[in-house]
Order: sequence, then structure tokens, then C-alpha cells
Amino acid sequence: MLEKYLDYVTGMLGRVVESNAEVLPRVIDETARRVTEDRLIYVYGPGGHANIASQEAFFRAGGLMNISAILDEGTMLSSGARRSMAMERTPGYGRVVIDHSGLGEGDLILIVNSYGMNSAVVDSTLRAKELGATVVGVSSREHAETIGPDHPARHPSKQNLHDLADLFLDSHVPVGDAVVSFDADVPNAGAVSTFANAFLMNAIQMLTIERVLADGGRPAVWTSGNAPGGDEANARLVDRFTGRIKLL
Repeated sequence: MLEKYLDYVTGMLGRVVESNAEVLPRVIDETARRVTEDRLIYVYGPGGHANIASQEAFFRAGGLMNISAILDEGTMLSSGARRSMAMERTPGYGRVVIDHSGLGEGDLILIVNSYGMNSAVVDSTLRAKELGATVVGVSSREHAETIGPDHPARHPSKQNLHDLADLFLDSHVPVGDAVVSFDADVPNAGAVSTFANAFLMNAIQMLTIERVLADGGRPAVWTSGNAPGGDEANARLVDRFTGRIKLL
């Protein structure tokens, strides 16, 4: 069972790399430009476990200091699991979150959700574009296109993140997320969406750092505070972002 799970995860990540090979450099064009201009890059995961992608990208050892995570309590599991699901399905909620995020014209936001079809995802995407921001969507095209138009999780407009985003990265999360089956009448286990989302969040940041360095810049990158000299290294840079990133 463990080998089957490992094989699926590694194969999925390989598909993520291969299928996004053309669009990923365009995403890095956008992220590297914001870093070079000393602007913020917003990350929002509108949905229970999708919020983990925002947390993975934010205040992370080896991550860009320019990342501003939108960690709204409405859809976070810490506020209650069933409440989280109800809020991500509430039309209009995602618009309110974006309006209170500080996002504005010319900004860049990564909107990450495994299924790419719930109300919070679609509304936050639409509102971000109305404000003049560039949206990079991260979700599973297969999942969004497989789920029927009348599924209760869908936004009333029946739209999908991959159709609305300015740039789209496919996470290849399978329908239902869990991938290991049993010889018994129980649902599959072994969810994989967090692997795909975290991989893409770190890949985007590593490639951005590489691009900025190649262009002669010096990106601000977090050092682990638990490593020798980490606190001192971060202290030399953090003032550039204090007061600009809401949750810092």
C-alpha cells in the first residue's frame, strides 16, 4: 500500500512538471517582476485544506519574503471543519476576503484550490480581476471538468478557476483526492492534493529566486529561525516588509 501511494505521488508530481512546462516560465515572469519591483505576491487558498498552500508559501525557510498569505478564518479548519465547507460554498464570500486583503491594481495573486469550482474560488478570482490584479490559478482541470454543473459545491455561475485565471497551473489532483483503494466497502484513503499544491508553491518560489538572481537582482529569502544565524539573517531584511504584509 505504501509503495502504491508513493508511486502515485511521484508520478503525479512528474505530470505536474511536464504538463506545466510551457506556462510555468510565464508565471515566473510575473513573480520575478514583482520581486524585482519590491512588490508583494499574494497567495489565497479558498477552502479547508487549500489553505495549507497559503501557509506553505508564507514565512517559510527558503521562501520569498515578498509572499503575503491571505489566511482568512472563514474557510480555515481551525474555525470548524463543517463551517469551513459551508463558507467556501457561500456566494459572495470570496469577494469580501479579497476586498480586505490589500490586493490592488497591478498586483499578483496565486489562487490555489484542488477543485477550482467552489464559490469562494470563483468569487475571489472574479474580484481580483475586477481590481486589476493578475491571477495565477492552481487547481485540477480534470476535477473541475468532471464534477457536474449542479454539484452543491459549485459557484452559481458554474465557472471554473482554470477558465478564469490569467495563467493556470494544473495540479492534476484526481477526482476525490484520495488514491488508495481497499478490498472492502470503504472509501479510498491517501489524499494527494497537499503534495501537489505545496510542490507548486515551492517550485514557483525557487524558480523566481533563480530568475531574479540571473537578472542581477538579490531576492529577499527567509532563513530558518531554528538554524544558526537565522534570526540575524532575517532581521537584516524583514523591515522591508513589516507593515506591508498584514500577517507578518
